[in-house]
Amino acid sequence: MMPADLCKTPASRPSFGAAKPSLCATMLYTKLLSAAVALLAIDTSYSFGCPPPERLSRLLKATDSGEAPIILMPCCYDGITARLVAQSGFNATFMTGFGVSGANGYPDTQLVSFNEMVLAASKVAEGLSSAALENVKFGESDYTGQPPVAIPCIADGDTGYGNAINVKRTVFGYARTGMAGMMIEDQVAPKRCGHVAGKAVIPFVEAVQRVKAACDARDEYEALFGKGTGPLILARTDSLVTDGFGKQTLLHQEAGCDMTFLEAPQTVEQMKEYCQRVTGPKLANMLEFGATPILPPSELQEMGYTIAAYPLTLLSASIKTMQESLQLIKEGKPTLDKILPFAETKDVVGFTKYAKEEDRYKC
Repeated sequence: MMPADLCKTPASRPSFGAAKPSLCATMLYTKLLSAAVALLAIDTSYSFGCPPPERLSRLLKATDSGEAPIILMPCCYDGITARLVAQSGFNATFMTGFGVSGANGYPDTQLVSFNEMVLAASKVAEGLSSAALENVKFGESDYTGQPPVAIPCIADGDTGYGNAINVKRTVFGYARTGMAGMMIEDQVAPKRCGHVAGKAVIPFVEAVQRVKAACDARDEYEALFGKGTGPLILARTDSLVTDGFGKQTLLHQEAGCDMTFLEAPQTVEQMKEYCQRVTGPKLANMLEFGATPILPPSELQEMGYTIAAYPLTLLSASIKTMQESLQLIKEGKPTLDKILPFAETKDVVGFTKYAKEEDRYKC
């Protein structure tokens, strides 16, 4: 439906047959029209109408310039974890490939395909948008309350699922789901978690071309759909473990990436060296019990990091709680200390908002 169609009155709309619209249908149409007109009037200086990549870009600039604190980024992997991150008040999130793989019953060794990752990104995007709309209030004729804000999400693009052309398709696939950014890495496919044994990276020249293809796809998407719509590119390198610090991140910057990520530094000194040698937005991967030292956010920002990502906290916490709950059930013991009241569970998954929406459209 074109915007002009929304502005037509019920009487001017096409008539299919001689029957007049019922009172219920007319009332429902009037409510929908009022809501649509009110939404069009929202000031776009807020978040309404701001593409996710543009919103992420603003966050990065504010943090990188020192105007805002480091971006805390708990990682999600499905609709419910995305909703939880948004409901908890964080400004951004990351869709972790480890989490998506784990939720599907696989290790993070690229057993999950491109299409499965894009489907997961769609579910994450739905979770973020549904959480953003939960506090929005629509009156009979006026929009009230704060505009909805769907927090931006960076998606894990792994190795791009093939050659440079596949990388470009991956960027476009994530862009269509509403992802604000995409991470691309330089591991040999099939890749694996950066904190486990058996990693190998591709040659420098090939790695740079992989990043360049992602950046070209970002720019091509913007050329098609407008400024600020192309997913920002986070270039990750695992070369520290395999080849030493090297020059990989610097080459990725030359290829045009928006952010860099040195995976698995093992000492604070390596983290400092990375921040001293590389400019621009940088991501610190705070994997509990992993290879990298876990530092407070304030210390990471002082060091030069822009983002502190927590890749497995939600997945690991949920596994632990589920294991403990299953053991209690097995032993015939109550699980009340491990679970939320039913009313809270319903609210978290969206029943409260659903009931309000149901009432809103009752005839």
